[in-house]
Parts: sequence; structure tokens; C-alpha cells
Amino acid sequence: MTAVPDLTGRVAVVTGATGGMGQVIAADLVRAGAHVVTIARDPARAEALRSHLGPRSDQLDVVAGDLSRRADVVAAARTIADRYDRIHVLVNNAGAHFSEHRVSADGVEMHIALDYLAAYGLITLLDGPLRRGGARVVNVASDTLNDTRQVKLPGRPRPATLDLTGVTGLAELNPATGFVPFEAYARAKLMTVTAGYALARDLAAGGVTVNALHPGLVATGIVDDLVPALLRPARTLIRRALLTPADGAATTVRLATDPGLSGVTGRYFHRADEASTPPVSHDRRVQARLLDLSRAHFAG
Repeated sequence: MTAVPDLTGRVAVVTGATGGMGQVIAADLVRAGAHVVTIARDPARAEALRSHLGPRSDQLDVVAGDLSRRADVVAAARTIADRYDRIHVLVNNAGAHFSEHRVSADGVEMHIALDYLAAYGLITLLDGPLRRGGARVVNVASDTLNDTRQVKLPGRPRPATLDLTGVTGLAELNPATGFVPFEAYARAKLMTVTAGYALARDLAAGGVTVNALHPGLVATGIVDDLVPALLRPARTLIRRALLTPADGAATTVRLATDPGLSGVTGRYFHRADEASTPPVSHDRRVQARLLDLSRAHFAG
């Protein structure tokens, strides 16, 4: 693993930092000297993170908010922008898998609300501080976007789909009718990567880079929920074969801090290696329509 450079004086925003891989990411950045800001809806878990950081807990700033709610994303971004003139790192790590169809307070399916819109909202609402800090933005995705089959039997992968034809609002995506949780999760991650490619082009002039990565199959609560029903009796054995949260965090922190990746933008990584994503993610018409729908969501 590449050593994390000295981040003294740097500000890093990390979502999903109160558990699993996010806690390790936050701790790694704090140990390197960064001042870490996170958004948390559960005060108890935020305090657990503070305790985990021990004597360095003064380098943590917790902003209250539920990232599945538009109003909370907007309020959190405003608070962060008011407190910090420059942001040097933004890791959009927050995410979840929902086994049943649920909608957010804004009427948007929960995978899209939390796994896509939270990241899009923070990138765009923190535009000024990110540009002033020449920030590195890392969106934690999932390679389910390249293959939505839960059991990878021999055969062709089945990439996630994103058809925005006739869509007038993001609440229309991942509807209850025909809802397949794993595919809904993968579609939200595909949306994150698709929008990220367009945002990377827009932010490049300001010295901001935007990349996404699949950190590998990490033993987290999300992976537990993704295990097919037939394999759940063997879940403990499956977890032992997966990467640890520290392994996943290492690749994420590297993408956010490695000087050798300075200036690299608009890419998708499978752990340490650059990888491809479905053709629809590179379709500029789809990217533009997705950005239009996303802007409308936050304007509503």
C-alpha cells in the first residue's frame, strides 16, 4: 500500500464515516493530519467514531443530517461551506442496499436518494470550496453496475441499465412495479458513475478531479444484505473470504491522496486498476439528461 502523504492543514469531507469502511477511511485521513468532516444522522454512532479517533478526535467535525433527504443534504452542504473556505478531499462513501422498495421523504426510491443523489448533491452544492481547494473527489461505487447477477455463473455479464427516455423526474426510476433490489442498487451506482464523468469535465478547469471506484468485495453490512437467500447459511464463511474494511479503505484513500494520481480524472477503478463501465455511462446525451433531472431534484 502507498503511504498516505502528509495532509496537515487539509480538509476532507467523508460521508458514511460512522461505520464499516468509512470509519477506517476517516481514521486514515485523520492520522495523516487531515481535518475530517462527516455528516451523520445518528448521534450515538458519531460519538463512537469520535471515541475511535481517540486523542485525534478534535480533528473531526460532525454535521447532523440524513443524506437520503434533499433538505438535509442542502443544509449540510451550506454548513460545511460556511465553515470551510476550501475542501481538499471529498469521499462520497455513504450508501446502503434496501431489500424492499422504499421511497425517501422526497418521494425518490431510496437507492437513488442515498447512493446517488447524496453524492451528486454534495459535489454540486460544494462547488466553490471544492474548486478553491483543487479537490480530489472519490465516489465509492460498486461493480454491480457491470454485472447485476447475484450469482456469477458462467455466461455473459448483465450490466445495469439506465433508460431516461420519457423520464420527467427521478421519482420515476426504480418503481415499485417489477422492483428488483440488487438491480436498483446497481442502477444507482451506475448513475453515480455516469454523472461523475460529466462532472469531471465541468470541474477540471477548477483543478478538481472526480473519479469512482469499486473497492472490492468488502465485508460490510451491505455485502451481508446482498448475499442471495440460498447462500445465507454460509454467510459467515463468505465474509471470511472477503476483503476487510481496512483493505477497501486503503484503495479509496489512495485514490483520494496519492500524488501519483494527481490530475487523473473521469476514471473508474476496480480496486487499484482502471476499469471500464457500461457504454450508457459514456453517452453524453444520457449524462446531460441525468444532470438535468438531478438539478431539478435539488431545485424542487
